[in-house]
Amino acid sequence: MKQVVIVDGYNIIGAWPELEKLKEHSLEEARDKLIDMLADYQAYKGNKVYIVFDAYQVPGLGGKYRQRHIEVLYTREKETADARIERLVAELRGRRVQIHVATSDAVEQHVTFGQGALRLPARELLHTIREIRKEIRAKIQETTSPAKNTVDSKLSDELREKFEKWRRGL
Repeated sequence: MKQVVIVDGYNIIGAWPELEKLKEHSLEEARDKLIDMLADYQAYKGNKVYIVFDAYQVPGLGGKYRQRHIEVLYTREKETADARIERLVAELRGRRVQIHVATSDAVEQHVTFGQGALRLPARELLHTIREIRKEIRAKIQETTSPAKNTVDSKLSDELREKFEKWRRGL
């Protein structure tokens, strides 16, 4: 079954402390950081991720593009992110598709749940991303540990001693 995650971009930025703090300095940096985090999530989990950003009061900005294999969508003028997410759920809904909507907006969660999407609270998505990062760090540490991946670690003490004598010419 294909897994799809639709993320309410600005809602998630406001709900995650790291991004909320970054937003105070630069909204663009907060958006880019969110996209980076979700690109890692998508690559690790194999889910297709869409991020919807509200451009309700920005004339002519609507549209979509791909960044780091993530579909980034900006709403059209006079369209809210909630309306775009609901439309996207309706477009993607199918027999072999399971859709999750990531937002902390309770009303939006209920509306999309009514359309067949599953709720993914902002806090739960953040927790999942943090766990993924821990797993990745552990795997990197495991594969780069010098003692675990050497020939020396595979040798018996007797054979190691014979090689050492041979190396010294004894």
